Amino acid sequence: MRAIGIVLAGGNNRRMRELSQRRAVCAMPIAGSYRSIDFTLSNMSNSHIQKVAVLTQYNAGSLNEHLSSSKWWDFGRKQGGLYVFTPVATAENSTWYRGTADAIFQNLDFLKNSHEPYVVVASGDCVYKMDFNKVLEYHISKGADITVVCRDMGEGVNLERFGTVRMNEESRIEEFEEKPLHAKSRVISCGIYILRRRHLIEMIEKCAEEDRYDFVRDILIRYKDVKKIFGYKIRDYWRNIASVEDYYGTNMDFLRPEVRGYFFRQYPDIYSRVDDLAPAKYNVGASVRNSLISSGCIVNGVVENSVIFKESYIGNNCVIKNSIILNDVYIGDNTYIENCIVESRGTIRANSRYVGENGQIRIVVERNERYTM
Repeated sequence: MRAIGIVLAGGNNRRMRELSQRRAVCAMPIAGSYRSIDFTLSNMSNSHIQKVAVLTQYNAGSLNEHLSSSKWWDFGRKQGGLYVFTPVATAENSTWYRGTADAIFQNLDFLKNSHEPYVVVASGDCVYKMDFNKVLEYHISKGADITVVCRDMGEGVNLERFGTVRMNEESRIEEFEEKPLHAKSRVISCGIYILRRRHLIEMIEKCAEEDRYDFVRDILIRYKDVKKIFGYKIRDYWRNIASVEDYYGTNMDFLRPEVRGYFFRQYPDIYSRVDDLAPAKYNVGASVRNSLISSGCIVNGVVENSVIFKESYIGNNCVIKNSIILNDVYIGDNTYIENCIVESRGTIRANSRYVGENGQIRIVVERNERYTM
């Protein structure tokens, strides 16, 4: 593909509550064995993008470790590769990224030293499948300056946390609202953009000259009447990990056979870093129904409609319902957990009870005595 990729993975989201205190949102575990950023990276790899930059910042330790090798996504090894950029102090600049446009500006040499004519800019906190080649073909056929991937949202979806767009009959975007209180359209931006590399460099440099830092507000909205900005609609599965409820719902979606089949049994594949762990072990008395159990787990109790991540231990007579258990959690005997997300590397004492009530998802963070000095 005649494009390079930029993955925006540096932001923090307060709506993730305690879950983002230990990791970046892009590093949130998904579907038992994956991270949120794996879906964007896999889409780029499957679209034959050879050179990808990931711009990280907030709580990036586990994310940087996950991205320590490009071999899992098979990016170009002789030409291209996976580049991870974090804020650095230089003679000219010593600030953190002040926004998405500023993050690109502080790593502008990556764009200037590349030769591909196009750039795919995408957020790393969305779960979806996409062939960026089809979007690029659409972009060229329309003679667009910028193409924004969009999606229709249902009536029950709160649009206050999305950017909404209004397009004309030719799919040209005429209006763009960022996180509106009263949305005029139910078409949202998916946070995926295609544009020419030299145009991006020019607009980013102009933003920096005027002390403007946000890609959406200071490029998409500001240039909507100057540049030809078109929308490319998708209809397949797409979800944004923007809140605890979104994160919980996304993982629960993977308990549906059609969603699992779409992501894991239909070409192209989704790739992730692989750990050498034993298969899950089910001891006498274990009962598992409609759940995902990851490698390295040991199950002794009852698990229903739940996602259990790697290396978790579930004790005797435990009951886990409608819950997400993150990596390396020890759950003591006779514990009852329902409608919860249990934070990774936690120790749940025997005879404990945690229930999310009134439709709320409870986040369980327990002091981990196994790792104290």
